Amino acid sequence: MDSTLRDRRLELPVEPSYRPKRPTLIVTLGLLIVATLGAIQFSHPLASLEIKPFGTYLTHALPFAAPSASAFGESGGVLLKFALPNQTVEYPLDVNGDPTSLGYAWIRNGDTASAGAARALNGAKVQAPSRPGFYHLALVRGSQHRLVEGLTVAVLVPFKDKEGEMLNGYRIGTYLAERLAGEQEPPEGFLEVNPSDVDIPLSKHLKVSDFLNHDSQDGWPRYAAVSPRLLDKLELVIAEIARWHGGTVDEVHLALDVHSGFRAPDHNRTISRAARDSQHQYGDAADVAIDADGDGKYTSIDSRMVGLAVEIVELKHPDLVGGLGIYTSGHYRTTYVHIDARGKRARWRG
Repeated sequence: MDSTLRDRRLELPVEPSYRPKRPTLIVTLGLLIVATLGAIQFSHPLASLEIKPFGTYLTHALPFAAPSASAFGESGGVLLKFALPNQTVEYPLDVNGDPTSLGYAWIRNGDTASAGAARALNGAKVQAPSRPGFYHLALVRGSQHRLVEGLTVAVLVPFKDKEGEMLNGYRIGTYLAERLAGEQEPPEGFLEVNPSDVDIPLSKHLKVSDFLNHDSQDGWPRYAAVSPRLLDKLELVIAEIARWHGGTVDEVHLALDVHSGFRAPDHNRTISRAARDSQHQYGDAADVAIDADGDGKYTSIDSRMVGLAVEIVELKHPDLVGGLGIYTSGHYRTTYVHIDARGKRARWRG
């Protein structure tokens, strides 16, 4: 009988209460760790433990960073910052991690090596590279570096580098202010554009190729003037139209075609009915067609809707006031709207 009972006991399953439970195991391990740290503290002060290895990791790991919201203009959609060579510019960053001993370097578009030595990162001001081109900012600490995505810095070729009508073999022409005192000042500089740069975003809806001069000159690099105020205004106009469709610019897709961005003075004089001192010459104007009603076509209704959006944007942002021309007549291949940010109100129809 004793044997039978012994056999039955052997067949009984182990009750769940006899198995180590996860919370109990975690508490036990925690107590063991605390006890171990306490024992180490007597022979090795805790400060040395913080330095090796944990403190080293926390202090020297390269943090993540992104441009602050204020870096993208009033519209939040301008993706290019302009600077002259070696100019100090605002590049506000949100740094997620330890900013101690951080530096920055510039990586030119299409390159992998930094363009020049790293500099100490102190606040939101950085020094632009010395050579014209398009650059990305990289955070640097020791031998580590990490690109900051989302905002490109364009270093301009200064206007003073233009010799007569030419800039590095590219024909720009002559601005009125070069001949007549008191006229609008020429742009302070020009983008230097190579084939690898044409798809770089200027803003959420515009890219470098949208502002290239539509002339017959061959060869690279090419040059263009672009106003950041105009980019801001165009993005605000698109955002206003998107709101009419019940969404944001990221939610509502609006077809857009840029007919003309920058027009060098030499090219502008060949354009029929172009103003003698057109804002296009300063990179401060764009002729655009936007499918504002979303029907898949560019019509006069679209142009009138875009005109209304421009009026609303100028009321909300008087610092961006400028010209508005609505072209709906049969003189043109398709309807479009001229928008500029010249600083004073101007209205016309074509």
